[in-house]
Parts: sequence; C-alpha cells; structure tokens
Amino acid sequence: MPHSETVERILDAAEQLFAERGFAETSLRLITSKADVNLAAVNYHFGSKSALIEAVFSRVLGPFCSGLGRELDRRQAVGVGLEELLEITIAQAQAARPRSGMAIFMRLLGLVLNQGQEHLRRYLEDTYGKLFRRYLLLLEEAVPGIPPLELFWRTHFMLGAATFSLSGIETLRAFAAERFEVQTSSEQALRLLVPFLAAGMRAGSAIEDPQLANARPRPRGKAVQPASAVRPVSPEADE
Repeated sequence: MPHSETVERILDAAEQLFAERGFAETSLRLITSKADVNLAAVNYHFGSKSALIEAVFSRVLGPFCSGLGRELDRRQAVGVGLEELLEITIAQAQAARPRSGMAIFMRLLGLVLNQGQEHLRRYLEDTYGKLFRRYLLLLEEAVPGIPPLELFWRTHFMLGAATFSLSGIETLRAFAAERFEVQTSSEQALRLLVPFLAAGMRAGSAIEDPQLANARPRPRGKAVQPASAVRPVSPEADE
C-alpha cells in the first residue's frame, strides 16, 4: 500500500495514541481527530482497527527486518559474534526510524506483552517469525552452554533493557547531562548498551534446579495460553 500523506498522518497519530493510551483504550475516533481525517479515510486505507495496528508495526518492522535479513545474509558465512549481532540489530533499528527514533515504537513493543495482544502476536509471528527464529538461533550459537529456558529469559531481559533504554533515550540523555555536565549522544549511549547486553547474555548459568536446566521448548502448535492472560484489543470499539 503506497504511503500517501493521509496514510502517514493516520499512522503517526495512531502510533502516538497507542503508545500513550494503549490499544484497547484508543478509539478510531480519537485517531481520526488527531490525524485530522474522517473515519471513512481510515476505513478506506486500513479497513479495521486491527489492520491499522498491524500497519503501525509493519511501517517499522518491515524495513527493520529487511535490513537485518540482508546484514545476516552478508555476514553469516564468516560467523556473527554476539557483540556484532547486537550492533547490527541496533543499527537497523535506527535506520528503520531515522527521523523520530525508536522511542515511541519501543513503548508499543512493551504494550504487546503487557496488554496480551494475541491477534497482533499472531500477525507478527506469521509475517516476521522466520527471521526472528533465525536471529534467536544465531543468538543461541553466540552463547553456547546456556540452558534453553534460561536463554529464553535472558533474551526477554535483554529486550526489556533495550526497550526501556530506547523508549526513554532523550530523557536519560537529559538526566545524564544534568548529573555529569556533559552531553552523551544517542549513538554514544547505544554503544554503551551493547557491552552491557552482551555481558548479561554471556554470563554463566544461574540455574541450579535440574528440572529447569533440562527443560526444552514445547513443539510449535502445542502451546496452550490461558484465556485469562489475553486482553482483547476490542478492534470494533470506535467510541
């Protein structure tokens, strides 16, 4: 779908409101008001609130995943170390949002987990799952000897640290400037993030329970998620 000026205004408004209010709490009427368009424009370009949410993510994840895939193709033949893998990821994240940065989008990623957006998780898995699994395999190869369950948690701890840092990078830069009376650029801060994340991923195993150490992932398609864990997006709630 070509991104016309109207489409971009709708996506900008939706992204900001979703990050501020959450998915379920943001109605299409709020989005159309902020974007200064009518509801018919949203329906014409996206068709539904769920499709609009997916488009918000695709606008960033599309170029991010394309760039990441190309870099992995280019480097994998000679091997990709842990630090290099993290640096590639951060560089592609910055390239995907060169103007406004990743702060708002990283807040949205946090909401995907916190608000139980099952339809969005399925969409992300169907669209980008192959690349994500490839990335996780490279991550596993870069830190051998870590039990799968612990690697699962470490990967999410790493994502949490990156999400917090990137979503609040400007505020953190301001705090640092006030405290130390020196400016830290976003690029310098992100360079400091890489060795921190790498050290956490590379640390020795902290699992002592043999049952946890020997746990293996459930085969795909067999997982059962409790209904209580899912908070619906209420895609038709436009009021």
